[in-house]
Amino acid sequence: MTSPVGLHRVLAPHGVLPQAAQRLDNRPEIGADEVRVQVERLNLDAASFRQLATKHGGDGAAVRAEVLGIIEARGKMHNPVTGSGGMLIGTVDAVGPASTLGLKVGDRVATLVSLTLTPLAVTDGLARWDGLSEQVPCDGHAILFGRSIAAVLPDDLPAELALAVFDVCGAPALTDRVVRRYDSPRVAVIGGAGKSGSLSLAAARRAGARTVGVVPTAAERDLLSHAGVADAVALADARDPVALSTAVSESLGGPADVTVVCVDVPGCEHGAILSTAEGGTVIFFSMATSFPAAALGAEGLAADVTMLIGNGYAPGHADFALDLLRGEPAVRGLFEARLSAD
Repeated sequence: MTSPVGLHRVLAPHGVLPQAAQRLDNRPEIGADEVRVQVERLNLDAASFRQLATKHGGDGAAVRAEVLGIIEARGKMHNPVTGSGGMLIGTVDAVGPASTLGLKVGDRVATLVSLTLTPLAVTDGLARWDGLSEQVPCDGHAILFGRSIAAVLPDDLPAELALAVFDVCGAPALTDRVVRRYDSPRVAVIGGAGKSGSLSLAAARRAGARTVGVVPTAAERDLLSHAGVADAVALADARDPVALSTAVSESLGGPADVTVVCVDVPGCEHGAILSTAEGGTVIFFSMATSFPAAALGAEGLAADVTMLIGNGYAPGHADFALDLLRGEPAVRGLFEARLSAD
């Protein structure tokens, strides 16, 4: 009997949900409420790819071998260091009679759930991937559960662009929801030139906020300034709490009411907290975040801030992100530039 949350696919340890499992059953046979997707491309999350690339010194072949080894060992793409995975696109090739996902055979879809909980098998050895980018062309299959989420790919966007948007679509949706709780808020987005960062900036400004995008390099500063996505752009190392909070305050005329953390490196928790006004909110969208460091750091700073974990899901998040991309040519340009660089 199948479980809508995938318990029947957990091989070890017994009793945990698929995301926490060490290994999943990735057999292609589907249960009554499952869907099988023929995989076309994986999108590794930024924190996971950075960790792997750094570990192997940019050696693409070594990165490819490790990703393949993780999938083969765990039956899913679940980086054991970062605890993160990514998502995928592919074509539905089997639908169980009791599935409630609204998908049909032949639909080209992006999964909106993490690869860390998605049964996955790769059949081509990742032979078409050079190990040097987050997007991974591959052949194989993946299984969606009764409570999984997937979106049919839009006809008006290239698949790679849609995948990149869907990978981070939870960030702008939650940013919009939080920003609208404040009157004339000031919003800082740490990592503003990235995928989730640029969409979050666009969402915050559309919601009526004054915004600053914080980036670590002059090249990203120039890129974001030219795009005009933020009201101000600041250059600071997010791992330096004083430098970061100073840059935010100087750009916004005071601390941020909402700080959105979209960077893929560890050690940015204290700077984000210090950059946020009393009674403000910090949203952590980075899988590199240490939540003990955030909680204890806020306590040590006597900071009265609400801290939220961006869980990647909000009702309507995929359509919201696509609408931002379509309506903000500068954001689309940032995405396309990133894809071209990869």
